[in-house]
Amino acid sequence: MSKGEREFHIPSALWTAPPGAVPGVEERVLAEDAESGCRTALVRWAPGTDTSAQGVARHGSREEVYLLEGTLHDLTLGKTFTAGMYTCRPPDMPHGPWTSDEGVAMLLFTYPETG
Repeated sequence: MSKGEREFHIPSALWTAPPGAVPGVEERVLAEDAESGCRTALVRWAPGTDTSAQGVARHGSREEVYLLEGTLHDLTLGKTFTAGMYTCRPPDMPHGPWTSDEGVAMLLFTYPETG
């Protein structure tokens, strides 16, 4: 499970919509290993983004998220999370759905759970 050796470099300048994402969600992949599913990405949501239609999310990989700016509101928990907050989710932990009135930017790490 390795993202490979990458000394300081300028990552792709392209922001793309992740597969299955709602409108307004974009990511900029910094590093990834497609075989293992290990990845690091910057993710941004435009103001007004709402993932309600997708319902509660669950992932087969561990996920860490650090909020860089803006706010993220969890509709299930009824809580708003702000810049500087961090979460570490084990595989299959339910979370969301989410809204972001002002938009949000986050640093996201995903990696598969190993035995």
